[in-house]
Amino acid sequence: MRKAVLTEILQEIQHYSTIIIHRHERPDPDALGSQAGLAEILQASFPEKSIYKVGGTVNDLDYLTTMDEVADDDYEQALVIVTDTANAPRISDKRYALGEKVIKIDHHPNDEPYGEIVWVDTNASSCSEMIYEFYATFPEQLVMTDEAARLLYGGIVGDTGRFMYPSTTPRTMEVAAALRRFNFDATLLNRQLDEITENVAWLSGYALEHLEIDEHGAARIILPHHILEKYNVDDSETSSLIPLPGQIDRVQTWALFVEQPEGYYRVRIRSKGPVINTIAKEHKGGGHPLASGATARDLEEVNAIYQKLSEAIPR
Repeated sequence: MRKAVLTEILQEIQHYSTIIIHRHERPDPDALGSQAGLAEILQASFPEKSIYKVGGTVNDLDYLTTMDEVADDDYEQALVIVTDTANAPRISDKRYALGEKVIKIDHHPNDEPYGEIVWVDTNASSCSEMIYEFYATFPEQLVMTDEAARLLYGGIVGDTGRFMYPSTTPRTMEVAAALRRFNFDATLLNRQLDEITENVAWLSGYALEHLEIDEHGAARIILPHHILEKYNVDDSETSSLIPLPGQIDRVQTWALFVEQPEGYYRVRIRSKGPVINTIAKEHKGGGHPLASGATARDLEEVNAIYQKLSEAIPR
């Protein structure tokens, strides 16, 4: 079945002369790695085609890739491919709908399908791993470049937490090994993925000092907006704080609540075992069973989410 949908995707790519690739808002390394990695593969494979990467700012991940400037007219008779994006509202740059046909490539649960062609593999560690599988399925038609390998490797490293998360499979390691055979500086890339600014380091100290852990092993960090302003840290930079509670042995579920300028909270939820994406779905979010995102309108909803995270832990 997978070969059939991949063949269909390749046929559509071969048919269109303009291909515009999107990903989700507030991108992480996998969103950019899969998006730009696919763009690199397609440009090398079909040099006569116009291949674009589209989306909002990439913030501090510009060492991975940057976006292209695309006019509205470019979408006429164009194929749009969206990577690593579970639902349409999260697609960065809503002009994706102007394309003639939309293809969804993703590894999140397909709870909200969109597009004419959908390839979803929830067993994949990352969308970047899926893009490699697409290339590996058609090695005679598709070309892997050093830059594409760098981008896909970065996406895999980012979404597996440096191969620590349960989503890392033997196949994930095989794909990473295959990508490492290409000519790019993996040591530099790993360092870039791991580095934080001095301001984020100071904020990490605040986060650990204000970490709450209940008797069942549910933890939370609340970052008020005035604290972000005090440490001169943007919301996009707080992602490096997400793993901190999980490093504590008795913590089983945890969440990072970051207050936005408008007053609501962006929520990142993680777990070492209990399924938490069902909780995220109840609060305008979703994602993987052990890694999800949600939204809380106020502190009352923050407390409700935290209570559910505690109740999800087996007694």
